[in-house]
Amino acid sequence: MPRIMIKGGVWRNTEPIRVFIYVFFKDEILKAAVMKYGKNQWSRIASLLHRKSAKQCKARWYEWLDPSIKKTEWSREEEEKLLHLAKLMPTQWRTIAPIIGRTAAQCLEHYEFLLDKAAQRDNEEETADDPRKLKPGEIDPNPETKPARPDPIDMDEDELEMLSEARARLANTQGKKAKRKAREKQLEEARRLAALQKRRELRAAGIEIQKKRKKKRGVDYNAEIPFEKKPAPGFYDTSEENYQSLDADFRRLRQQDLDGELRSEREGRERKKDKQHMKRKKESDLPSAILQTSGVSEFTKKRSKLVLPAPQISDTELEEVVKVGQASEIARQTAEESGITNSASSTLLSEYNVTNNSIALRTPKTPAAQDRILQEAQNLMALTNVDTPLKGGLNTPLHESDFSGVTPQKQVVQTPNTVLSTPFRTPSQGSESLTPRGGLTPKPALGTTPGRTPLRDKLNINPEEGMADYSDPSYAKQMERESREHLRLGLMALPAPKNDFEIVLPENAEKELEEHEVDETFVEDAADIEARKQALREAERAKELKRMHKAVQKNLPRPSEVNETILRPLNVEPPLTDLQKSEELIKKEMITMLHFDLLHHPFGEQFTGKKGKGPGFGSNNAEHMAFLEQNPYEKFSKEDLKKAQDLLAQEMEVVKQGMGHGELSSEAYNQVWEECYSQVLYLPGQSRYTRANLASKKDRIESLEKRLEINRGHMTTEAKRAAKMEKKLKILLGGYQSRAMGLIKQLNDLWDQIEQAHLELRTFEELKKHEDAAIPRRLECLKEDVQRQQEREKELQQRFADFMLDKETFQAKY
Repeated sequence: MPRIMIKGGVWRNTEPIRVFIYVFFKDEILKAAVMKYGKNQWSRIASLLHRKSAKQCKARWYEWLDPSIKKTEWSREEEEKLLHLAKLMPTQWRTIAPIIGRTAAQCLEHYEFLLDKAAQRDNEEETADDPRKLKPGEIDPNPETKPARPDPIDMDEDELEMLSEARARLANTQGKKAKRKAREKQLEEARRLAALQKRRELRAAGIEIQKKRKKKRGVDYNAEIPFEKKPAPGFYDTSEENYQSLDADFRRLRQQDLDGELRSEREGRERKKDKQHMKRKKESDLPSAILQTSGVSEFTKKRSKLVLPAPQISDTELEEVVKVGQASEIARQTAEESGITNSASSTLLSEYNVTNNSIALRTPKTPAAQDRILQEAQNLMALTNVDTPLKGGLNTPLHESDFSGVTPQKQVVQTPNTVLSTPFRTPSQGSESLTPRGGLTPKPALGTTPGRTPLRDKLNINPEEGMADYSDPSYAKQMERESREHLRLGLMALPAPKNDFEIVLPENAEKELEEHEVDETFVEDAADIEARKQALREAERAKELKRMHKAVQKNLPRPSEVNETILRPLNVEPPLTDLQKSEELIKKEMITMLHFDLLHHPFGEQFTGKKGKGPGFGSNNAEHMAFLEQNPYEKFSKEDLKKAQDLLAQEMEVVKQGMGHGELSSEAYNQVWEECYSQVLYLPGQSRYTRANLASKKDRIESLEKRLEINRGHMTTEAKRAAKMEKKLKILLGGYQSRAMGLIKQLNDLWDQIEQAHLELRTFEELKKHEDAAIPRRLECLKEDVQRQQEREKELQQRFADFMLDKETFQAKY
């Protein structure tokens, strides 16, 4: 079977942006996107959803999420209208949908459902299940018209990424252009306020500045009068322009006239008019006035015609019922006269004369009717499966249908027959014609033909369930629903529980709690037993680890071979001193500890394979075991080790005081370490350490090359680690770095401005100094120039006076 791939899959809902942020997922994101982008930009909306195309998003909205979609159950009228319109306009679902008030997908799906249901009815198959229901393994080709599934607890990484991206995009209500416009508007407002403040300060200082207005193109309506016609110069008669003002009518300026007529006054006036009208009507037409005042309308509604059903009982049945009733009455009277009536006979001989009003009457069924929906579905199936007309023969037989209009003709509802209702009939639990209880929705009645008239059967000899058709799945479901309802009512009638309890502890309760006795019948869980054993093993392992050597506890590297040549022989000349003997004992104990550790706790990197699988493993173990047989390893208790540590600490203090050693600094320690480490050289060819003064030149070169290779490896590892950390820090601190760069730039700009200001200050100070020195000299020069000018003017005035005198003299002489 080929694999079917459907892009996007089923639609899922989401738990609430708890926003968006939600709480919102798929359906919620689609709703929020439609609210933001509208119902036209489906490509932009689809970019917010994972594995969903624009066509799927549009179909999901118009087929399921649109609030105007009707999702209730199909009524009988809608089904009849659907089948009727499908016959008139086949396959035109877009045209049929708005007439019915459903979507096209809903109409097509329900139409196919009705056809499948009719086919099952024709084939006499089980109709309890939905024929359109998907079987296990099938894929729904139209997931846009189905309800959303719950979201999974653990979503995929791409879905989480899509959710965060949608939250960020939907939260951004302003784009770049809107932000730029808002920023420009804010800058314009700041410039306007700055200019206003400047003008106010200048006005306060006594400086008036006229605001420059931009010269507009065209007419300035504030300064000029548009379409002005200036009159010609001259005198004109203005008597026609004088007018006489009207006299003000102060009587119409009251508050009542200004506010208008009030509602209460208008209603009072209307009531007065009604009273006068009724008074005149009583005088002229008294009967009609009495009917109108008593509340009885002259034109009553005409009662509809009572439509009774056809008779449901024959004369023979009536005679049979009467005979049975009479025989029962005669037997009951005979038993009462003989005096032998008891509880058993009274139960068997019931009285049928008096109608029991305490029992609710049943709503009887209407006469059998035809199922229009089933008939229309069968007609459509027959038309769909019709053979080619070339074969000839009769036409396909169809049920009678109505084509008088677009909508099907409604059935005539007849009044139920309440005369034949029998009060003592056993109520049927599965009957669908009973009056529904409060809170229950009555199911549409099936078009079944009622049976013969049941007898008055107080003994429940002929129950209606005996005549019921249990093969009908709908009837079985109704029976089950009724039984559940009876059970629920019975449980609701139970009294409320009383939880009034008092707990009294016995006097020896504390002793019983202390002396906890284990029940022999209690079986402990195997998991608890295994956990307790594991805890005991862990505790024992930790305790054993504390008894091991420090090198094993800290997992430090240990030598693969033991050098026993460091021991000196005891029989030497001259003999060893006590201090040397003590040193030899310490060396011997150290070698024994090394053999023991190599035998029982070998270091992991000493062998190429697993434990006991490396080369030379057996020979090394044999050497360690032989040495330990000659020099057995002694285990010490915790108290002995504590005493030894105390003795070493005391001896260290004595030696420190005797030798005058103080606290060693870290610099001195590092210096001593470097000196000691420089005397040791690692030989990679021999895989061992040796003294530097004993190694050859070739060994030194190999050792340095090996160290260089190791350092390069460390450098590469640290470089990768540094690059990874730098990338992580760049992601974490990128915003802070950009902000710091901006602040540094601002700080540099401010510093440049300060430097420029200091430079200008010093320049103006020097200029002031020079000006202060030059001003007196300039004043002296100006004073000298003024004095010279005054003297010259005085001299010229004197000369002018002389000339005027000479002129007068000449004029007098001549």
